[in-house]
Amino acid sequence: RRAMGIVLKLIRQGQRSGRAVLLAGPPSTGKTALAMALSQELGPDVPFVNLSASQVFSLDLSKTEALTQAVRRAMGVKIVEETEMIEGEVVEIQIDTLLPNDNNNNTAAKSSSSSSSSPFTKSGRLTLCTTEMETIYDLGSKMIDMLRSEKVSAGDVVRIDKASGKISKLGRSFSRSRDYDAVSSTTKFVQTPEGELQKRQQVEHVVSLHEMDVINSRQQGFLALFAGDTGEISQEIRNQIDAKVAEWTDEGRATLVPGVLFIDEVHILDMECFSFLNRALESDYAPVLVIATNRGVAKIRGTDYESPHGIPLDLLDRLMIISTQPYSNEEIGQILQVRCREEEVEDAMEPSAMELLTRIASETSLRYAMHLIVTAQLVAKKQKRPNITLQDIERCFSLFVDVHRSTQLLLK
Repeated sequence: RRAMGIVLKLIRQGQRSGRAVLLAGPPSTGKTALAMALSQELGPDVPFVNLSASQVFSLDLSKTEALTQAVRRAMGVKIVEETEMIEGEVVEIQIDTLLPNDNNNNTAAKSSSSSSSSPFTKSGRLTLCTTEMETIYDLGSKMIDMLRSEKVSAGDVVRIDKASGKISKLGRSFSRSRDYDAVSSTTKFVQTPEGELQKRQQVEHVVSLHEMDVINSRQQGFLALFAGDTGEISQEIRNQIDAKVAEWTDEGRATLVPGVLFIDEVHILDMECFSFLNRALESDYAPVLVIATNRGVAKIRGTDYESPHGIPLDLLDRLMIISTQPYSNEEIGQILQVRCREEEVEDAMEPSAMELLTRIASETSLRYAMHLIVTAQLVAKKQKRPNITLQDIERCFSLFVDVHRSTQLLLK
């Protein structure tokens, strides 16, 4: 964990781009948990791609294409754009419904609610203010529908994107905090905006290189992002995207955000995949590569050569290797307590049952002991006991065998 914490700091400082980390250790020593913890700590703005080595061998894509897409999904581009915003406090919303075939001077009838499929034409006025000015805006039917969908009312502070027309409700104004005796616990109060209503703001978007490839691919297009079936993308499109990103970077309009590509069970890959990864790490658009394996000295797939962890030596030279060791009994007990808390049985687990569960995990495997938690809870419910006792764990231990006992049964 400490070694991965240092890697996390290096990633945040941008000093680990194009390098690789190997998590090597026996099963149930927390390799995948370390990778998941790394993704949570990096936050949503840093791309994290979780890939199992078996996913590379697909019938739809070649091995190199699957790895290329994974590498480019793990490389983000932060694009900075300036957009015009209207931000202010809502003073009044007035909505009128105009009768389309009314000959009496298009009589306007005030309407508080109307469906989008109504034959009537909707229009209205929105009054916004800041601490220094107040302005009235005319509304069309689409803006009225968006105001209703966001449940905007007088006293709310809103932000309207002039380019797209998107309305965001920032909160409720402090000046209206006494309008109601009771408000929701989730109600957020904000200050009334200062200055002018129309402002220019910088908006940051983080998109991956793969998303840009798909959007600019004529065969697939933008909708392929939602379908998930992107198919193979030509190298010409990728070269054009790389050139455009380099141009934006030189102009200061965009910055690269190296993400993390995590490949589990990496010993399943063959020599062709390892050669591709070795070359990809030398690219300017290379993410941080984190791979995990539980093999010692093993044959490289597709060859007769044996190598440490089943990985070629030229790729091993590039790796920072983090060794994961089996947990101690105290650590196993803490992990099982966290698991009981997640399963909402922490208070129902008796101390004697937890001690037995810890001993079972140390003698068999941590995953096997975790499976016994829920099954023991079901046994206790069937016996109409409020707590999980020692007898419940023993009962489940006799019903569900671990790998070692299953092997002994097969040998007999």
